Amino acid sequence: MRRSGPRSREPPATSPSAGTSRRTGPGIDVESRVTGAVVSGNTFSPGELAVLATDAPDLSITGNTLVTNCSAGIEVAGASSGSIENNIVETSKGTPGTQGACVDPGSAAAISVSAGSVANTAADYNLIDPASTGPLYVWGGVGYADLASFTTATAQGVHDVAADPQLEPEMGASFAWYPLKATSPAIDSADASAELPSDHVHEPRTDDPAVANTGTGAGYYDRGASEVEGPTSEHGSLLQRDPSGTPLEAVVSESETPTWTTNGPIGIFAYQFNDEPYPLITTQTTIQHTFRTGGKHCVTVYDSDSDFHNLPAGSRPTCAVMGAAYDPVTPTRLMDTRSGLGTGDVAPVAPYGEVVLPLASIGATPAKDITSVVLNVTVTQPKSGGFLTVYPDQVGAVRPGVSDIDFAPGQTASVLVTVPVGDGAIRFYNGSSGTVHVLADLQGFYGAPGDEVASQTPVRVLDTRNGTGAPAHPLAAGGDLTLNLTGKVPSGTTAVVLNVGATQPTASGWLALYPHGQPLPGVSDLDFVANLTVANLVIVPVSGGQVSIHDGGNSGTVQVFADLEGYFGPQGTTGATLTFVPSGPTRLMDTRTGDGNWGVAGPVPAGGYVEVYASSNDYYCEGPCSRPAALVFNLTATAPTTSGFLTVYDADAATRPAASTLDFAANQTVSNAVMATGNGAVKAYNSGPGTVHVIADEEGYFLGPAQ
Repeated sequence: MRRSGPRSREPPATSPSAGTSRRTGPGIDVESRVTGAVVSGNTFSPGELAVLATDAPDLSITGNTLVTNCSAGIEVAGASSGSIENNIVETSKGTPGTQGACVDPGSAAAISVSAGSVANTAADYNLIDPASTGPLYVWGGVGYADLASFTTATAQGVHDVAADPQLEPEMGASFAWYPLKATSPAIDSADASAELPSDHVHEPRTDDPAVANTGTGAGYYDRGASEVEGPTSEHGSLLQRDPSGTPLEAVVSESETPTWTTNGPIGIFAYQFNDEPYPLITTQTTIQHTFRTGGKHCVTVYDSDSDFHNLPAGSRPTCAVMGAAYDPVTPTRLMDTRSGLGTGDVAPVAPYGEVVLPLASIGATPAKDITSVVLNVTVTQPKSGGFLTVYPDQVGAVRPGVSDIDFAPGQTASVLVTVPVGDGAIRFYNGSSGTVHVLADLQGFYGAPGDEVASQTPVRVLDTRNGTGAPAHPLAAGGDLTLNLTGKVPSGTTAVVLNVGATQPTASGWLALYPHGQPLPGVSDLDFVANLTVANLVIVPVSGGQVSIHDGGNSGTVQVFADLEGYFGPQGTTGATLTFVPSGPTRLMDTRTGDGNWGVAGPVPAGGYVEVYASSNDYYCEGPCSRPAALVFNLTATAPTTSGFLTVYDADAATRPAASTLDFAANQTVSNAVMATGNGAVKAYNSGPGTVHVIADEEGYFLGPAQ
């Protein structure tokens, strides 16, 4: 044991690797004809005979601490052979520190070897307490009260010591042992060739610099079961993302350095990760761990110099933020309350009611390994105006005070939502006094493995009004166009992030975006009505760098525009490096109340802007950290006095991009998802001639590469 006392971090005890006995009769009984038995690293607490071996060939009794109450310590009977070395034997009356002479010293022999065993048995380097006044040895039936006479008669025990072993009081509960005092003659005096490389609790052999080395080999092994350990220099635990690993891989290191020379690592550690039910127990001070999901994760590291056989307090946790990769999928409808798809109930969502979408897995990926899903959510046939809130379904969850999509009576509207799966399901809350039908189309999910993202300042890549990216004419009902992004995104890009708008529609309709060359999916990405400009964020897989856009209207035409806001792909081939961290849904800012706007309430004036800050920057990092490189949130414009649009861009940017994020009409409440580059903050600029209130609800953010 360390002279400084036991360290203070222990999880629940594990089964001991070495025994401790409180029983009567032999504590350890090696029965007849057991060959090659090794009795090592045991502590025997006061009782009857400690170790009995009968007719045991090739026996090794070494490195034990045996304390009896005036009974024999080691008895080798019959015709046995082997060695008895490096043991501490105390057979006196009383516990260590109070030992005294026995009433019947003859029954308190420390080591007894039968006449049939002495020819092939060696004894040496034992430390025997003479306080009982019983024989130190009974060798072949002859008792020896002192070592000199024993060694002269037998040539055994040349390096034995007869002295007070100076044992500390018994330690431990279910597993008891006797540490050595600093002045014990057992220190640095054992025969290393007969010992295990560590003591009974897997602590290394340690050289006490204050004691001369009189043992064999390295010279500093201690006799008995317990090794004296020196003080350590502890620097605590550190959990960090692994720069060379996959996005969810982390490295945890426990810095503990012995100040004395040892023959191996000091201590044993238990790493309890917050996403695992049981700790990992090892002597390694640095280990890797792959978390299941993105977000804040912690590990509590316990260390022990007693092999976890006593129960001091645990250490504080060390935490880090992990980002998840993205898996794009072909757009797939998961829920439609009009048909009962996903819910089993053909009925709209009731006023102020909820519907639950079970999502136990996506393909072969279980919900517990999914950080968040990306859904295009559509409301249709609402009987009254209101809003929809999408949030994870999990035990104890409280519906967040946010909205994902606002709607008017009879309106069909869509928005992209990024939401955690919770306990394998997602909830949809209808915040209106009337019923509403809800549709949900899966676009992809964040997990591992997958692709990383590159976020960028919005760049207009399509505008049918002026011929950007497509011929300069509106898209007709039932028509298609191909958006070629070759040269705008790297080769190997798997999906792109587009803010897609429909403007100047002459009739109601919808747009669907999908990988070029693949069949038209049975989903929509953007619904529009005549004479109203609307936009929606879309994450769509690409094929050969191209995306197809289909106008699903029955009549009329529509002008289409799109701004490229980022792309997904393998880091090695596309340079994408960002990973997703869920952090919501949480309200970040509301100009109606002043929340998140430095407490200042009031609409954003024409030509003015409001800043949106990520709720979680690098607060959970304890080593080198990365601040959010891009924000993901739901942006809502409400109470605009005139038509206009909002542009969201990096708060540190010198110029505002020529792009629109959210278009609105006078007195309209409208929402759109945003994925915007920003070092923890972005600006929402009002490009309209009137004022408008702005609301931002966080869904997550993207972290830069691990440092």
